[in-house]
Amino acid sequence: MLSLETFELTKAFGGNLVLDKTTVSFQHGKVNALIGPNGSGKTTFFNCVTGLIRPDSGRISYAGADITRRSPHAIARAGLGRTFQLCRVFPRMTALDNVLAATRPRGANLLRGARGRAEIDRARGWLTKLGIEHLMQTEARNLSWGQQKLLELAGVLMSEPETVLLDEPAGGVNPALLDRIGGLVRDLNAEGRTFVIVEHNMDLVMSISDHIVVFDRGRPIAEGPPSLIRTDERVLGAYLGA
Repeated sequence: MLSLETFELTKAFGGNLVLDKTTVSFQHGKVNALIGPNGSGKTTFFNCVTGLIRPDSGRISYAGADITRRSPHAIARAGLGRTFQLCRVFPRMTALDNVLAATRPRGANLLRGARGRAEIDRARGWLTKLGIEHLMQTEARNLSWGQQKLLELAGVLMSEPETVLLDEPAGGVNPALLDRIGGLVRDLNAEGRTFVIVEHNMDLVMSISDHIVVFDRGRPIAEGPPSLIRTDERVLGAYLGA
């Protein structure tokens, strides 16, 4: 079963073609990675898939449904969650309130109705699972960069997405926290969640991925398991600098 597919997805900014009739699929129930050199279209691909920008043409399908023209909120309700390269947290709110606010609809008071015991317990549970429960009363601005990444992920998981898109989870993270993030991805995948991860840290990609897609100039040039990708000449030429 395919979790996420695109068909001839195209996006240009001015005269710069970023996605060039991109047709690609990611495997349901697996840890998928999307890699490629800077400027190859990875984040633009994520932005199109999650509704932040509209593609110029092409189609996006998730779980068999066409989501190409849906709003970001409708796509999230369909089961797709997403983190960003630059963490999106509320800096002057506590970690617990950040996680609670993540489930509020746009335009609503962020914390109105969010204080039910069941929801608070669920938020605490995610903070505990991600290893930052001791920081739940700490304002987000006082957390380290890696801790903010975990906090953002906790907020995403509050919506119980079936598929999680992670945009450079290893960026700026210390090695100990990086190991924790890798372990969390594997644990959450074992519980049934599908992942698609944009990442430049090849050690992380190769250690946790089941399936890897490689972009170059807005198109996939290779895909397969890590054992195949690490020896693919097209990948070595385009991404690893051989």
